[in-house]
Amino acid sequence: MEKVTRETYLNWYENMMFWRKFEDKLASVYIQQKVRGFLHLYNGQEAILAGSLHAMDLTKDRMITAYRNHVQPIGMGVDPKRVMAELFGKATGTSNGLGGSMHIFSKEHRFHGGHGIVGGQIPLGAGMAFGDKYHGSDAVTLCFMGDGAVRQGSLHETLNLAMLWKLPVVFIVENNGYAMGTSVERTANHTDIWKLGLGYEMPCGPVDGMNPVAVAEGIDEAIQRARNGDGPTFLEAKTYRYRGHSMSDAQHYRTKDEVEEYRKIDPITQVKDIVLKEAYASEDELAAIDARVKARVKECEEFAESSPFPEKSLMYDAVYEQKDYPFISHKL
Repeated sequence: MEKVTRETYLNWYENMMFWRKFEDKLASVYIQQKVRGFLHLYNGQEAILAGSLHAMDLTKDRMITAYRNHVQPIGMGVDPKRVMAELFGKATGTSNGLGGSMHIFSKEHRFHGGHGIVGGQIPLGAGMAFGDKYHGSDAVTLCFMGDGAVRQGSLHETLNLAMLWKLPVVFIVENNGYAMGTSVERTANHTDIWKLGLGYEMPCGPVDGMNPVAVAEGIDEAIQRARNGDGPTFLEAKTYRYRGHSMSDAQHYRTKDEVEEYRKIDPITQVKDIVLKEAYASEDELAAIDARVKARVKECEEFAESSPFPEKSLMYDAVYEQKDYPFISHKL
């Protein structure tokens, strides 16, 4: 892993601020019904992505996650304008506007979704790692999931085979405390999710999901283990989301005081404090970054707004590979 430097912190600050403001904009246009369906926001969890990207080799490593998936492809190199256009349902989106919020995807940048089925991405992540090992690649797959997904049986089937075949995959649980509105304490007899790896003799452990340095160090160790042929790792990144499970979540299961307590350890604030303490940048320089972020978000919104909706006929082309599929009706 590259050393964490002044440039690292400044990049973290700008990237995490952009991700936060990008999704804040999505929340505002959702209320205006310019974005429809479900919308699950990542606010508060940005340190996990920032630290993971620092540890990855973005020329070959892969990433797969669940439906809280708007900023991850941006971190992997996808044009954020295309991500926002996808959420607007526009033809210029990453999936021509047909995938929407929960299904962002980019084969080119090795970001493999975005999955609406809880836990559905877990065996797929192991499958991609199996493919890389089979073809002799030393790429590593990072497979993210929420704390609710670890209650799916597919997780345990996947962990068993991943250890049996020593697959180059890192499983990361983004434990934000709640599976929709159900706390971790109410879903199992244990609260240390990382200990699930012990049942498979898989290297496992917790990491501070609010600190990008801690995340980077934990992910780097796991990636090196996988790249060296020593198999998978199971990590629990303890974090918190400042918004509801989705935009329709009334959040009756937690108090405003609880949210405010976690805001005191906001990952963006932590990075900003270090930047100022170490004199990596001045308040004026950070203000310039904030202005640049605001301008980028506006550019994304304008691109999405001005882009056309896809032609209805595209739905058939995206579903059926066979051009003369006998059951297609073009009477729209």
